[in-house]
Amino acid sequence: MALDWRRFLLASSADGRLAACVQVKPHADETLELASLAVRPAWRGRGLARRLVEQLLSQSPRPIHLTCRSGLESFYQKFGFRTLAADELTPYFRRLQKLANKMMRFFRDGETLLVMRLDE
Repeated sequence: MALDWRRFLLASSADGRLAACVQVKPHADETLELASLAVRPAWRGRGLARRLVEQLLSQSPRPIHLTCRSGLESFYQKFGFRTLAADELTPYFRRLQKLANKMMRFFRDGETLLVMRLDE
């Protein structure tokens, strides 16, 4: 889904192995999405995700959206993201949230998919 290596910000270990990544993904409606944030298990808990998000946000225009499971809401709020109400969602994010929440009922105990946005 719109994976283009030129949009990715990477973090690697001293020996050159990939430790973490994130991207800003453009959508057809011209919205931007912070996406594909992933940290290898051995590198979790060291602040890599925070540093990648900070770096990405320092060079990205606003507004910028993201989707995340509800359990990560407080992590993204630290950067200034806020959860959008249903009437604030673009058609793309509305469809995605509806579909994801149906699937998450079976796989994620009580969690939902949030759509968040950073305006400033």
